[in-house]
Amino acid sequence: MTGEYQHSIDTKGRLFIPAALREELGDTIYVTISIERALAVYSEDAWREKEEKFNALPSAQARRIRPLFVNAAKCTLDAQGRILVPQKLRAFANLKKDVMVLGVSNHAEIWDKAAWQKVSEIEMDPASLEAAVDELNF
Repeated sequence: MTGEYQHSIDTKGRLFIPAALREELGDTIYVTISIERALAVYSEDAWREKEEKFNALPSAQARRIRPLFVNAAKCTLDAQGRILVPQKLRAFANLKKDVMVLGVSNHAEIWDKAAWQKVSEIEMDPASLEAAVDELNF
């Protein structure tokens, strides 16, 4: 998945998922917290892979990432291509109205627009990009 899309969450908490991402995500998706103040969005297949990895972990390690599963929501796209983002998840990512939906390789992310602009400025700095590419041998 790739791309950056600006959308709005309506007063009922519904968010339009861009068509380009819907093709890869499918009709049923999983939305959960991420390690940043944003939400991570997975296709049903990608979520099953996460579950398999989680279930294979020793219980002490599984407890450390339990919040990713406890806070996850299974969402079904409506006829207009929207999902209902639960209030708990909207609060975690500080999603009020203007949001960015990002395609990031094997998943999507949902960010508050202002928060994403700050992160994006840092990540798009040429020196930061060069350092990341060198460090990761990408």
